[in-house]
Amino acid sequence: MPEYSNLEKVRLEKIEALQAQGINPYPRRVERTHTNLEAIQAFEEIEGDDNAEPILATLVGRVRSMRPMGKITFAHIEDGTSRVQLFFRANDIGIKQVKFFDNKFDLGDFIQASGKMFRTRTGEVTLWVSSYRMLSKAVTPLPAAKDEVVDGEVVQHATLADPETRYRQRYADLAVNADVREVFRVRSKTIRALQDFLDGQGFLEVETPILQPIYGGAAAQPFVTHHNQLEQDLYLRISFELYLKRLLVGGFERVYEIGRDFRNEGVSFKHNPEFTQIEFYMAYADYEDVMDLTEAMLAHVVETIMCERVLTYQGEKINFEIPWKRVELRQGLIDAIGIDITEHPTSESLVEAMDGLEMEFNPNASRGKLIDDLLGHYLEPNFIQPTFLYDYPRDISPLAKTKPSDEKTVERFEFFIGGMEMGNAFTELNDPIDQEERFLEMGRAYDSADDEYHPIDEDYLRAMRYGMPPNGGFGMGVDRLVMLLTDKRTIREVLLFPPLRER
Repeated sequence: MPEYSNLEKVRLEKIEALQAQGINPYPRRVERTHTNLEAIQAFEEIEGDDNAEPILATLVGRVRSMRPMGKITFAHIEDGTSRVQLFFRANDIGIKQVKFFDNKFDLGDFIQASGKMFRTRTGEVTLWVSSYRMLSKAVTPLPAAKDEVVDGEVVQHATLADPETRYRQRYADLAVNADVREVFRVRSKTIRALQDFLDGQGFLEVETPILQPIYGGAAAQPFVTHHNQLEQDLYLRISFELYLKRLLVGGFERVYEIGRDFRNEGVSFKHNPEFTQIEFYMAYADYEDVMDLTEAMLAHVVETIMCERVLTYQGEKINFEIPWKRVELRQGLIDAIGIDITEHPTSESLVEAMDGLEMEFNPNASRGKLIDDLLGHYLEPNFIQPTFLYDYPRDISPLAKTKPSDEKTVERFEFFIGGMEMGNAFTELNDPIDQEERFLEMGRAYDSADDEYHPIDEDYLRAMRYGMPPNGGFGMGVDRLVMLLTDKRTIREVLLFPPLRER
């Protein structure tokens, strides 16, 4: 049994009192004629027309504020569309009913109220209550109620500000913070905008396995689980890539998936072990085609959400007009720190060149990982406006085609916005012999605990041997995109239920 607080005990006593009067505080049926927003709009449409019939409405919602004033009471309720004021008057429903509301209802309770819509002298569209009943009694008070003075009267409003409590009790956070609910409405609109754009470009949305016998398609550590009946270990996917490209072999030319990936890695303001990603693959395209499509897709999403191709993130105005800035990785590092990576073909040589830099790095890391550390430290934070960084080391890009002029470099780009890496794309490797050699090379070069290690997926190689069309692929973190669109600094703000360490 839970340990009830004194306030909760008072509310439990109210429930018992209601039941003793034959009133069910959790009735089975609800009546509703309008959403709150519909009722307000309906009244505004006929306001000023003396011949119009009054707007009669039955509304429902959670009690958000209460202002008893003797023989009258004002309150606000909120449903999923809007907040609306209720007006209770003893001359209409009797003093007993007014006091019943004042004494038996609390903030957080759900109510059904009927009456006619009108506008008060202070200008607020309001429901003049003729009858009401309780729909659900809240036992636990909404968190951290605060007082606000309205028209000289003290009104209680519920708020919740502590991040730890907000993340652990997201239901309470959503219940009292309208701005948090708006974040997740934007998240839903963002996913719909991505789907609308790709659907309009002839892509087919598909679903691929979450539980996979072999993980691959990204440089990350997987979560491992066990299937009892099959008596084998399975992995939560770290990427959709290898399954989506199998579909290109099967004859689909443009496919995409939006869903969850899982990576057994650290948590930070921009990393979460469970995250939402979008990946697409398009036949007969290369990474330059994918750059063009990426610009158009993000411009469409931002314009859909913001009604213009500009947003403000952490005080910086970011413009999504096409074209974006394009920076070659090699030249970017030369400009930033004066190191030309082509002059350092081995990790040992690059480590020597990095000696004295003001950054921490593992001197035993691979050349590709060292280059990745350099760009993450010196380039990524400075890419505030949308920027493509292209042409990456081959040894950290085992699924991308090499440059015709440089076998150590592949046709890969990452793109950055607001100082964050947002996505990754390749001209995809479609040569099964080269792909098999890459897998073998990665197996020799890295221990299975290393992020760069890729196990050999024999079935994927078999699929490639049937013939895979030339193609370009793309992956982007949806959570980070929502961070940009909602101006949130941490990924936890855009996840409904972020994972947290046990107390």
